[in-house]
Amino acid sequence: MLMAALVPLGVFTFLFSFTESVVTGLVLQGLMGLSAGVDYSACVKLITSWFGIRDRGRAMGLFLTGSSLGVVTTNLIVPPLLTSLGWTGVYRGLGIMTSIFGVICFLALRDSPSKLAQKTREKPQFALLFRNRDLLFLALAGFGALWGTWGFAFWANALMIKGHHLSVEKAGYIVAFFGIGAVIAKPLVGLISDWLGGIRKVPSIICLAAFVLMLLIFGRLETESAFLIAAPLLGVTAFVYSPLMAAMIAEVAGRSLAGSATGLTNAIWQLGSVIVPLAVGFVFQATQSFNAAFITLAAGPLFGLLCMLVVREPEKF
Repeated sequence: MLMAALVPLGVFTFLFSFTESVVTGLVLQGLMGLSAGVDYSACVKLITSWFGIRDRGRAMGLFLTGSSLGVVTTNLIVPPLLTSLGWTGVYRGLGIMTSIFGVICFLALRDSPSKLAQKTREKPQFALLFRNRDLLFLALAGFGALWGTWGFAFWANALMIKGHHLSVEKAGYIVAFFGIGAVIAKPLVGLISDWLGGIRKVPSIICLAAFVLMLLIFGRLETESAFLIAAPLLGVTAFVYSPLMAAMIAEVAGRSLAGSATGLTNAIWQLGSVIVPLAVGFVFQATQSFNAAFITLAAGPLFGLLCMLVVREPEKF
């Protein structure tokens, strides 16, 4: 499944560099999205197959550093590459590398620790997913959390450039610091969760509350030095909930439905990242207020926190 996701994603990314019309660009972006939506649930399924309850938080934390490293590398590497290679060269290079990683995954990974585990797996009962109350609220909580996380990642550069007249390079540098905070925090929170015996709910709520607070603080800042100090702290809170909630989804659904539950909830989670750019753009255009844009971002994780309050800690496997 990983190769089936990454190789087409690389191909469509490469082809996007030849785009000369809006229609072609939209079609290729849609195909890129279809391909990119597969890898996450496949990876979570692999982690639940390979790791038990007392190791799964650390494994999930290490796995999810990938999205944070993406934010860091994009903001550090892409701006200078754009200058030397142009946007077409950047897309071609990313496409080639993505396809190569897909082939490496196919050659290097196994589905489970033993063939016996594959033969004795339970037959999935997909209807159970739609009757699972906790899974529904986890999906809504993730929607709100990703509203804040990817809303910041998508809009932070533009908001700092337009709202506080920072240069493109300085804004990218600040957002890179945001990603660095997340890289450190994800494995750490997974380790703490495992050390506490696999507790996920309470740390998730604390993380979301801290995320709301940091977004509100960041929206009140005005200087480059203040942004540089706050960015890694915001990065910690913006991503640190994700290993905990990803592990909870797999544990709520059970081993046989971990992949399906992750895919279903991730589809709802991603709606947050789809809608939030429009919402923040509308608010900023209407108000020209940097602070109002960040209040809009903070509304997402606040909603997620309220949803998490009614989720029951799942049985562990």
